[in-house]
Amino acid sequence: MASQKLVTYLSTRLHEGNVSAARNFTTWQGTCYLTPLIGATLADSYWGKYRTIAVFSTIYFLGMAALTLSASVPSFMPPQCVGSICPQPTLPQYLVYFVGLYMIALGAGGIKPCVSSFGADQFDDTDAVEKTKKGSFFNWFYFCINIGSLISGTVLIWVQENYGYGIGFGIPTFFIALAIGSFFIGSEIYRFQIPGGSPLTRACQVVVAATRKRKVDLPDDSSLLYELDGKTSAIEGSRKLEHSSEFSFLDKAGVILWNESDGSRYPWILCTVTQVEELKILLRMFPIWATGIVFFTVCAQNSSMFIEQGMVLNNQIGSFKIPPATLSSLDVISVVVWVPIYERLVVPIARRFTGKERGFSELQRMGIGLFVSTIAVAVAALVEIKRLQKVPVPMSILWQVPQYFLVGASVVFACVGQTEFFYNEAPRSMRSLCSALALLTVALGSYLSSLVVTAVAWLTTRGGEPGWIPDDLDDGHLNRFFWLLAAMSALNLAVFVGCARRYKRKNVY
Repeated sequence: MASQKLVTYLSTRLHEGNVSAARNFTTWQGTCYLTPLIGATLADSYWGKYRTIAVFSTIYFLGMAALTLSASVPSFMPPQCVGSICPQPTLPQYLVYFVGLYMIALGAGGIKPCVSSFGADQFDDTDAVEKTKKGSFFNWFYFCINIGSLISGTVLIWVQENYGYGIGFGIPTFFIALAIGSFFIGSEIYRFQIPGGSPLTRACQVVVAATRKRKVDLPDDSSLLYELDGKTSAIEGSRKLEHSSEFSFLDKAGVILWNESDGSRYPWILCTVTQVEELKILLRMFPIWATGIVFFTVCAQNSSMFIEQGMVLNNQIGSFKIPPATLSSLDVISVVVWVPIYERLVVPIARRFTGKERGFSELQRMGIGLFVSTIAVAVAALVEIKRLQKVPVPMSILWQVPQYFLVGASVVFACVGQTEFFYNEAPRSMRSLCSALALLTVALGSYLSSLVVTAVAWLTTRGGEPGWIPDDLDDGHLNRFFWLLAAMSALNLAVFVGCARRYKRKNVY
């Protein structure tokens, strides 16, 4: 669904005011990035990824069907305005639309954290050829997502504007049904990961057991810590993890006392080394995860401050006028262009220098993405400086093209690298959860962007000053805001490099 048109629909069809429409949109968008925690928990703990995708994609389809009905069935369609009089929709009309909308948010919560990791599950990590192909899978997965985003942001919006919302909602509903059918057709050939129980419960068990035994001394030999014999893990569907020396306090959860012999009987008192290492992996990944928040703060400017900047530029190109918001699709086009370039050109060249089959490691790739995103906002600042020098003669909006393309390039490096990193490093029984946590950084990045804008507006308007971001940008200093983001991004990159250099990868049996 083209979410770009959601605010317009709320305003023009449901006759909501600007504040109400914006609030409903941001609430729904935030929900779309919180519900993956629900889907991930169900997938890792009880249902498995296949069943979770099947159930939640069906919910998504039903949500889209409800939106289609609300825009095509007369009794469900909100009334049209008559002149300046806009009758309010009835309660059933509201319900059909918003129930459908939040069914989509719930459905997305089961699809987003599972579909990429389920796809990667189809590759055997023990086979060198398949392991290399798995790296390519993440690239082409993002490629397909952005192709869909490009179509929804252009073709579907055009259809909605020219043929109505009924057809505009009906087309994606049809293709979702087609996608679900295609998913089920391949059921006989899929590889399945068995759910291993609640990962959050296991993490809490480690913390509780370690706290209970806080006064117990750790043995000098880590092999004396509790673990099942052989290669079988106590966590179903997972592989045993080797002991690591970090966060040694948690190891106390694996100390065997004289009256303890079977951890399965006392899960809140005695935990296996593998269970303890699961929590350690999450703690080691946390700083890497946190650096993604600032990255997505930069990406959030595509739909906020970059558009504000474009609104004061000359959007007349020959006989055409380019809406400033349209340029935000350039980062999507950039991703579509960059994925083949990365696969066919960057990887072979990088392989010669790094000796790595995939050219760069996941962490190296993420670092490059963070660097490119820093350059993107720096370029935006330079464009703004140039624009202010040209006032009152407006610059061409095409000056913004480089910053949008740089953000798109940063996504190819950072986002794909992040997805691959969390999949490979997460314990098998926590892969969906880690994917959901990675998606959470998108929402947190948007919230941080709003917080920074609010803080800048408050601090720079004291004493009657117009501030950095006034209504008339000709009187402001938007370039300083972009330089602030560039400084935050550079600091974030430095933190990431430090964390990445100290990061210790997991070891499995």
